[in-house]
Amino acid sequence: MTAKFLASAAALALLSGAAAAQDVKFPIGEGAFNWDSYKAFDEKYNLDGQKITVLGPWLSVDQELFQSVIAYFEAATGADVEYIGAEGFEQQVVIDAEAGSPPDVAVFPQPGLMRGMAAKGQVLPMSPEIVQWTKDNYAAGQSWVDLVTFPGSDGAANTFGFFYKVDVKSLVWYVPENFEDAGYAVPTTMEELKALTDQIVADGGTPWCIGLGSGGATGWPATDWVEDMMLRTTTPENYDKWVSNELKFNDPVVVNAIDQFGAFAKNDAYVSGGAGSVASTDFRDSPKGLFASPPQCYMHRQASFIPSFFPEGTVIGEDADFFYFPAFAEQDLGQPVLGAGTTFGLMKESDAGRAFIEFLTTPIAHEVWMNQTGFLTPHKGVNTDLYGDPTLKKMGDILLNATTFRFDGSDLMPGGVGAGVFWTGMVDYVGGKSAQDVADSIQSTWDSLQ
Repeated sequence: MTAKFLASAAALALLSGAAAAQDVKFPIGEGAFNWDSYKAFDEKYNLDGQKITVLGPWLSVDQELFQSVIAYFEAATGADVEYIGAEGFEQQVVIDAEAGSPPDVAVFPQPGLMRGMAAKGQVLPMSPEIVQWTKDNYAAGQSWVDLVTFPGSDGAANTFGFFYKVDVKSLVWYVPENFEDAGYAVPTTMEELKALTDQIVADGGTPWCIGLGSGGATGWPATDWVEDMMLRTTTPENYDKWVSNELKFNDPVVVNAIDQFGAFAKNDAYVSGGAGSVASTDFRDSPKGLFASPPQCYMHRQASFIPSFFPEGTVIGEDADFFYFPAFAEQDLGQPVLGAGTTFGLMKESDAGRAFIEFLTTPIAHEVWMNQTGFLTPHKGVNTDLYGDPTLKKMGDILLNATTFRFDGSDLMPGGVGAGVFWTGMVDYVGGKSAQDVADSIQSTWDSLQ
């Protein structure tokens, strides 16, 4: 153990970006954190006097949480990190790059923008060591590499990003008391989920609450359903081809996934209010049926953010809980997970910038944020008992059990499709149009954009 390591806690009178001087959140060497990973990194690097800027989308609470992680990098290396949170990150990073003054490191909310900037030579490839580390140490590691591997300015494929902080969308929410009263068990396969859906109807109940309403963005919740169904009915490779339109939107594989969603959403007996209410029910109001007495529905598929719209005082794990939106046992496609996440990219070459990316591979860089709030990781080397609450730990376990991870597909498609006709097409679909007609229309729009 180096003297520098022993002295780190006492020596920290650090600035994290423009923030006031702060101590590390958790005293170095104390608690169940992986301090060995910190020690090894501390012994490897001395970057005294070096400074890097990190531009990202995190503001307010998330900015403070990220800065609590940065403090450990600064303590270990002696480098100074200035984090700049930008509300209009997507515009700012492009402006800075075009002006020749990019940050050293940028935090991209999704890979699409990174892909475009990498093609212009504005993002640097990750080192082979980081790429291999990701494959070996993230659950579904190859998936995380694939998501940020695309052509550079020379046309050759490279891996340009490193994922850190992710979200899970493949969740079904329910009220444990309702399941217990009715004698229902949590399904572990899609076949069991469909059988449970039929059982609830046979018992006189309504299985699902589904709402697509979202003002000008009405329809988007259905795109998540379709994306999850794509991952459960076809290969990850086909999913990627669909997102890039190499596999056409009106291909039978995609039409089938849409109809898999429709098997739930277009059945009057399955949905609270009947199929005709799906498009008009606001997604924020949709889960309220879970909490009615008697229940207006028993299940609601939605991402990890939805508890924000549960009744005030709802305790997750007691009053409401969730389970993994399961895969078909008969399909042999593993345990796919749909989600989102932020990916770090190098915009300028520097020792400190490269070291910062390496720091993000250490368990301590994940555990510091895990132990607070709002952070999930596929890192197989962290102590999952450090998650700040049991809900996050359970979501983290879903990530660690994933065999495939894929990013929200609509977010990666051209805006006119992913945030346009895909949304409106799903409204048309639940309103009565066939999956084939809707898919043909979406593909026609995509063709017109090329």
